[in-house]
Amino acid sequence: MIGVFDSGVGGLTVLRALRERLPSADIVYFGDTKNAPYGTRSREELTELTIAGFKLLQEHGAERIVSACNSVSASLAVSLFDALSIAPQALIEMVGPTVAYFKGSTARLVLCATPATISSEIYQNAFRMIGKDIECVAIKELAGAIERGAEEQEIERIIREAFVQVSLKKDDILILACTHYPLALAAFQKVLGDVPLFDPASVVADRARRQFWPQEAGDSTLRFLISKDSETFRALAKQLFAGEKYSLEVLT
Repeated sequence: MIGVFDSGVGGLTVLRALRERLPSADIVYFGDTKNAPYGTRSREELTELTIAGFKLLQEHGAERIVSACNSVSASLAVSLFDALSIAPQALIEMVGPTVAYFKGSTARLVLCATPATISSEIYQNAFRMIGKDIECVAIKELAGAIERGAEEQEIERIIREAFVQVSLKKDDILILACTHYPLALAAFQKVLGDVPLFDPASVVADRARRQFWPQEAGDSTLRFLISKDSETFRALAKQLFAGEKYSLEVLT
């Protein structure tokens, strides 16, 4: 079984891509809605929440894990492989597949993410390893606004204010390095115009297919676990996985 971990609704974008590539896999998804958003938390808090989340997924049968939260990627400096007995090939996070995709690219890259992801410099350092410098834009409120189902006007305002001093050209690529952000694609496009947007979910799901198949051929079961009830989560799960059978449990 594959476990997918996120702070809340954002990882549903990764789960959707994963479902397309591994339709027969059994998947359990944990959204830590009680503690969302993660983007303003300290590295110590992120580490504690990550370990707790991974353990919960293991307790529910997950043998391989996709960490679908960029803020959590910043906390993976702890030795999760040893602490949780996770083999390196059994864990996929967001940064590695994203950076690998742009090897050899000559495009100017701009990356937007939560403050925790930007301040960790995990993306900046990873891109330097392939000889690329990137410009970063921290968007403080956006993940939380999406998580609580804010109105489109508020989403647009947050994006507009974050980019007010950022000059974007049509041949730049804007990397959405928070899994919540693809849920606001229309708002990004309205505010920023024709700048190409890159959603890392596709390359993360591609890597999962390469690493987890055919070991993860199963019965297509899909289970959602959330740490606090959320109408936003329920609505998005219903929308993104319409026609699929799934169960949803609120943990107490």
